[in-house]
Amino acid sequence: MTPIAQVLVCVGALLIALAAVGVLRLPDVYLRMHAATKAASLGIAFILSGAAILLDDGVASVKLFLAIIFQFATAPVAAHVIGRAAYKGGVKLWEKNRYDELEGAATEPDDPVTL
Repeated sequence: MTPIAQVLVCVGALLIALAAVGVLRLPDVYLRMHAATKAASLGIAFILSGAAILLDDGVASVKLFLAIIFQFATAPVAAHVIGRAAYKGGVKLWEKNRYDELEGAATEPDDPVTL
């Protein structure tokens, strides 16, 4: 394994471990969702980049980089949908949050524009 691939895989593993700690330790669903999507997506990108370097195969590298693009394209959308569903479901914000930027934004519970 090349040193660059080793570093990328180790950094990715550390980021995923950090995301797991965030999911376990953070106080509400919104903060947990943020930790899970941001750090884990970056961790997966590092690990797959290391694997692409390690494999040294053009077809496999292209597939791995397509997986990275797919991860970065879908994880934020999934996090947004989960967060909006939690908010519309009445999940309360952490008591130390100062602002509720969505307060008053939803006029109708089933309004597709505010989803």
